[in-house]
Amino acid sequence: MNQRIRVLIADDQRVVREGLTLVLGLLPNVEVVGAAADGSEAISLAEHLQPDVVLMDLRMPHCDGVEATRILQSRLPGTKVVILTTYADDRSVIDALQAGAHGYLTKDASGEEISQALRQVVAEHATIDPAVQHHLVRAIATQPRRLDEPHRSRFPDGITPREAQVLSLIAAGLSNSEIAARLFVSEGTVKSHINHLFAKIDARDRAQAVTYAYQHGLASTPQEE
Repeated sequence: MNQRIRVLIADDQRVVREGLTLVLGLLPNVEVVGAAADGSEAISLAEHLQPDVVLMDLRMPHCDGVEATRILQSRLPGTKVVILTTYADDRSVIDALQAGAHGYLTKDASGEEISQALRQVVAEHATIDPAVQHHLVRAIATQPRRLDEPHRSRFPDGITPREAQVLSLIAAGLSNSEIAARLFVSEGTVKSHINHLFAKIDARDRAQAVTYAYQHGLASTPQEE
C-alpha cells in the first residue's frame, strides 16, 4: 500500500511522544502530523488536522484514552484509533474496543508491528496484539451468564449461519477477498453478507464486529451453512 498514512500521537509522557515521532518518522509512507499530551488535546488536534489514525494512550489526564476515542468516533468517524498502551488487562481491552478503537497494541510493539497495524486499520481491518487477545477472550468468558441464555437461538440478533461464518473470519483478521476465497464465493457476495451482518449487530466497522464476535462466542469456530 503506497498511501501515505497521517498519524496523530496522543500520550501524556513527553519522552514517549518524542520516541514514537522518531520511530514513525522512519517508516515508509507514514507521516506524524501532530502530538497531544492528553485526550482533550488529541480531540482538538484531530479535528484540526484530520489524521488517518490516532495512536492513543489510555491513561492520560483531563480526558483518558477511552473517552477520547469515544468522542473521536462520534465526531470523526473516518479517523481510526489504535490504542498503544502499557495496559493489557481485561477491562482496558474491552473498554477501548467498545469505545470504538480499531486496534489495540502494547508499548512492547516494534516499529514494524505498529506500521502493520496502521496499514490494517486504514484498510478497514481490526488489529489486536496477540499478546492481549487472551485478555479479551477471558473477559468475555467470565461475564455472568443470563438466566434465559439457554433458551436463546444459537445465533443472536437474527444472524444466519453464513453470516456467523463470515463474522468468525472477520474476527480471524481475514480481508473480504480472503473470506471470498475461503468460502468459494465472490467478493461481492461477501460484501453483501457483511452489510446485512453489520446492520443486524449495529456495528459501524470491523473493529466493532470483532468485539461482537468475541462477546457472543463467534470468534473462534466458523459455522458452516
